[in-house]
Amino acid sequence: MRLTSRNACQTADQLDSLHDLRKEFRLADGMIYLDGNSLGAQPHAAMRKAQHVIENEWGNDLIKSWNTAGWFDLPSRLGNQLAPLIGADPNEVVVTDTTSINLFKAIAAALDIQARDPATAHKKTIITESSNFPTDIYMAEGITRWLDRGYHIQLIESPEDLATSINDDTALVMLTHVNYRSGYLHDMQYVTAQAHQHGAMCIWDLAHSAGAVPVELNKANADFAVGCCYKYLNGGPGAPAFIWVPHRHQAQFAHPLTGWWGHAAPFAMQTHFEATPGIRRALCGTQPIVSLAMIESGLDLFARTNMQTIRDKSLALTDLFIQRVEHVCASHQLELVTPRSHQHRGSHVSFKHEHAYAIIQALIARQVIGDYREPGIMRFGFTPLYTSFTDVWDAVEHLSDILDKQLYDKNIQRNVVT
Repeated sequence: MRLTSRNACQTADQLDSLHDLRKEFRLADGMIYLDGNSLGAQPHAAMRKAQHVIENEWGNDLIKSWNTAGWFDLPSRLGNQLAPLIGADPNEVVVTDTTSINLFKAIAAALDIQARDPATAHKKTIITESSNFPTDIYMAEGITRWLDRGYHIQLIESPEDLATSINDDTALVMLTHVNYRSGYLHDMQYVTAQAHQHGAMCIWDLAHSAGAVPVELNKANADFAVGCCYKYLNGGPGAPAFIWVPHRHQAQFAHPLTGWWGHAAPFAMQTHFEATPGIRRALCGTQPIVSLAMIESGLDLFARTNMQTIRDKSLALTDLFIQRVEHVCASHQLELVTPRSHQHRGSHVSFKHEHAYAIIQALIARQVIGDYREPGIMRFGFTPLYTSFTDVWDAVEHLSDILDKQLYDKNIQRNVVT
């Protein structure tokens, strides 16, 4: 699709099969929201859901709601609702905790499985990218330091380095499926096969792909995956995250955060821990019910479409954005960081510029919402459920005007959150 005018974009919007879903979200008039890769927009249903949980389930029924409203089963029920979006089978996903905590569990389980097998017990290397989201690296640092068993982290500088870095000493390959900074999309099936060829395990962080690009965890034979629900899944700020453990690994899945919700009989109040069978052993403590409940409002919308339709529109939106920026902003030394290839592009686009932060703030002042990431990266996310082709066209017009007239403050003071 090549759109060459604003009128053509408006026509494309009218023909878009996802167009009607936009009205399901609370988006201010005049706002162009291109930051759904950081925080998804609020579904209108989320307010109604939260009010129902607070006023009726909590307000009226109080503690009875653990049973009558299904609070206890909510992590599993949401997990099963999310599973088709990531190529998981029923009872392989729970929604719980944060991405960082779930990643800790997955790393611990993978290293434990490797250490218990004489054929892999010698493996001590954890491979990840230096450009991986920092908390993923921090969690790996923390657990290897705490274990103090000789594990070390090897940071690679580019995806091309994976082929020469994975070897027979590799215990674990830990990657974000879509790189948070560049938008690079890894070939999950190929990388996982490389890891398995050398007896390593593979953990995938789906924070920037769940709900944005098709994911086939079981088809790729991946080992574990984690991800958040507040980006493309539109679950709300700080919404609980999810963890995927395939059936083939569930009996061996063990981690040190052995809280009572992962117990085989939590209300037996036993003095020793016995892991429950199945995916619920990935749970830890009591769940934040109101936050969990709002996630359902975002997930419900995916039942009205499919991931291939979402992917097709995502690529069309990002194609248009790249083409327009490079055409109308050609003289402003913007460096495209995101892959041009559809095969390796997620659903956000990043450009590098010397004054990226100041430019983003100037756009935000015009109600064109993107975000900034170090070093010098302007990041724009495209959420097919509510981003329109006209949004893309107008956003680039604003960007061009700001650059042409230098309508940004090079000395602007940065906010804590960029």
